[in-house]
Amino acid sequence: MSKNKLSFILLLGFALTINLSAQELVKISGMVSDQFGGLPGASIVVEGSSMKTVSDINGNYSLELEEGTHILTASYTLYKPVSIQVELDDKIQSSTINFNLETGFVVDEPISINSRVSESNLLSTSAPVEVITAQDIANTTQTDLSQVLQYLVPSFHSARQTQAGVTDHVDPAALRGLGPDQILVLINGKRRHNSALLHVDGTVGRGTAGVDFNTIPVAAIERIEILRDGGTAQYGSDAIAGVINIILKKNDGDTKMFLNSGTNTEGDGEYNFIAANTSFGIGEEGYVNLTAQLRNRDATNRSGAFTGPVFTTDPELDQQLIEENDFFNTTGLDDNRVLIAGSAESENISIVLNSELPISEENSFYLTGTRNTRISRSRAFFAFPRQIDRVVPELFPLGFSPEIKVNNIDNTLLFGFKREKDGWYFDASHGYGASRINTNVNNSNNASLGEDSPRNFETGSYRYIQHVTNIDVKKDIDLFKHTFVASGAEIRREVFTTFAGDAASFENGGVTVLNNDGIEIPAQAGSKGFIGLSEADALSRSRTVNSIYLQVDSEINDKLFLRVITRTMPSIDEGSTRRFQWNFASRYSINENFGLYASFSRSNRPPSLHQLFFQNVNSQVISTGPARIGTLNTESDFSRLLGINLGPETSNYFSVGLNGKLNDKLNFALNYYNILIRNRIVLSGRISEGFEDVFEPLNIDIAQVFTNALDSNTYGFDASVQYQNTIGRGRLVSSLRANITRTSVDDEIRVPEIVRERNAEEVFFSREEIARVISAQPDSKFIWTSTYDINNFRFLLRNTYFGTVDFIFPLDANPEDFVFNEFAGRPTSRDQLFSGKLLTDLSVSYKLNNNINFNAGGNNVLNVFPDPINHSALTGAGQFEFSRRVQQFNVDGANFFVGLQLTF
Repeated sequence: MSKNKLSFILLLGFALTINLSAQELVKISGMVSDQFGGLPGASIVVEGSSMKTVSDINGNYSLELEEGTHILTASYTLYKPVSIQVELDDKIQSSTINFNLETGFVVDEPISINSRVSESNLLSTSAPVEVITAQDIANTTQTDLSQVLQYLVPSFHSARQTQAGVTDHVDPAALRGLGPDQILVLINGKRRHNSALLHVDGTVGRGTAGVDFNTIPVAAIERIEILRDGGTAQYGSDAIAGVINIILKKNDGDTKMFLNSGTNTEGDGEYNFIAANTSFGIGEEGYVNLTAQLRNRDATNRSGAFTGPVFTTDPELDQQLIEENDFFNTTGLDDNRVLIAGSAESENISIVLNSELPISEENSFYLTGTRNTRISRSRAFFAFPRQIDRVVPELFPLGFSPEIKVNNIDNTLLFGFKREKDGWYFDASHGYGASRINTNVNNSNNASLGEDSPRNFETGSYRYIQHVTNIDVKKDIDLFKHTFVASGAEIRREVFTTFAGDAASFENGGVTVLNNDGIEIPAQAGSKGFIGLSEADALSRSRTVNSIYLQVDSEINDKLFLRVITRTMPSIDEGSTRRFQWNFASRYSINENFGLYASFSRSNRPPSLHQLFFQNVNSQVISTGPARIGTLNTESDFSRLLGINLGPETSNYFSVGLNGKLNDKLNFALNYYNILIRNRIVLSGRISEGFEDVFEPLNIDIAQVFTNALDSNTYGFDASVQYQNTIGRGRLVSSLRANITRTSVDDEIRVPEIVRERNAEEVFFSREEIARVISAQPDSKFIWTSTYDINNFRFLLRNTYFGTVDFIFPLDANPEDFVFNEFAGRPTSRDQLFSGKLLTDLSVSYKLNNNINFNAGGNNVLNVFPDPINHSALTGAGQFEFSRRVQQFNVDGANFFVGLQLTF
């Protein structure tokens, strides 16, 4: 080629380059709105390209396009997407395209849970899924995640505990009447770690360690997806009751601040909530989202006036000493109260990072991290001067009220790599999660140390660490109408560690005292209120669990969808033996708006590290009075004596349901489920009589151990109906969600032979413990929520009905064992059925402009409380008006709040 020809070609190429680069782009702008105004954060996508943008806080958007034909699609959560075709030529320098969206239903929105291999929505899923949208969360009047779910999800139950040791500081949470450790919680589809705390007191969730929901800040959440199905084969063996997937916020281009403050009408429980969320984009697909949240709450107190003895059991002398010492004015409480029974005081600080960084067109890197610290305080039972074996009179002549202080530190870090090309999808990730709970007791003493006892104690720590590595691959294959195949592996490393407290918090100093009969007795060892974890009970145990799964989803035709999943994992109790878990699910679409679905699954859940190895001695006030209770692990001599070999529990899950929508105003879902659990892992009843020779060296009165004691069957219905319509100049959205659950236990309780020989079978798993499994959670819950938007106002009304709960006293199976009830004037049973209650929440918000939104309202505005205790023997000499063993909801009463949201 000659030089002239080469120069010409280069010159022509340069000219073309200049011409192309000089080609002007056309500016497209407009507004995305509904009937009430602009929609901030709406997505505008140019179909067939990677170009997209989001609307600003006023609903306005803009982008630049080349000449030609383009299709623009605007979409917004819970609205129907709208597509508009636009023709651009060199005569057009700018164009205005406005989108007016109409409201849709959550059933039409894509979901990620239950769809590892293919995107679906609630009308195409083969299992019951409930979605809590960003709007639902914005409408809630709660600030703790456990309480947000309590008042939005009928099958979810979590109430704050009182006088239950460290459980006062970590709320147990349950789904469908099962245990906290039978829920699997995911963050962005990845496994969340459980709390380091094992609940061992007499509350819902006794003997379990679940996820601490309140370590996850509400301000960071985009939506919550709840798979109400046995998701064990898909996600893991602990998903017996279901899976809760929390989706964090991504990038909406805004910075938001949330301020909220409220107080109870009883004059306590003041709380403040401050949060900020901001995000920014990286490239076309990447983003960084940051959240910071501060939440603090003062304690509430619903105890009654104390009527029992303080200085002596002689009533006249005791009253004289009370007056001489002005006792009730020294307790720091009013109305002759000596106890704080209610929600614990707490201060919670959280930060969250959620991000994704594109590496190339096919590859991206994601990183998520959370940090939560919570310091909380509660009070244990008052130690009275008359309790000479528990109180050092030189230190506390008028007794003392021990304070339990808990520092809860929770950290997570998740990073991963995603690749999508040629129909293949690859995701590899590693997650780290750690929960540490440090406990302290202040304003107390170790009576066995006498005057040398300190007043403040470090009583030990609990730590749980989880490392999870996941690899997932999926592919669309040409089989039937549409078939997806997915496979993956998970390796999970767990470490559970307990740390001893100060020696003074558990040691026996050997001091003795004289009782009222002049007999020398030993003073109680350990810090009063919460005994420290001893060096003998401190330990560290770990294990590695690996599993692989295979999932096939196939659309056989336009009507029928089938899913098969199998997962294999080692059996912890049988060395190298592997156990299989599987799930079969199907959906039949009657038409595009109605469908029937059914699923069946089988799984094996091994005991947690907590259940295998946790051991401590603690002082509790139980139904029969105060006692030193030892929780003894599977390595203890006592467990070996009983012949206990703690193994996995096996579950069979079946569900069938119908869902659909009628036109664009009403949708519904109805689901029946049945969960059969064999060899259920439980904490035994409190064994005392017949084993005194075993307990004496351990310095305990009672022992409790983990065991596969029973089989249970849980069944019930979930139902929901949502209606929306334009009424007058406003829009009404109303929903009714319901759950009815029943649990039964097989009559045959598996009791060790030596327990039968020593006549202790009645307490090994007592009627109280059986009731905790079958009736300590509400048997039903109905939530009716209505919002009405008009002009710049939104009005909300929510009514929540909590069904009945049962308290069963362990010794009252026979009327001959009834004790005198001062309320009834005769001996009566201490069993009690607590009737259903209806709580009402009200709020109103006002949108001043696109930057400022005010809201105000109240929770439980009618000041409803549970039924009071109906037997005088259970009130603790007047200290308890409401049960601390079973709760339908928090006993704070009515509270009112004001709030402000700022958008920048």
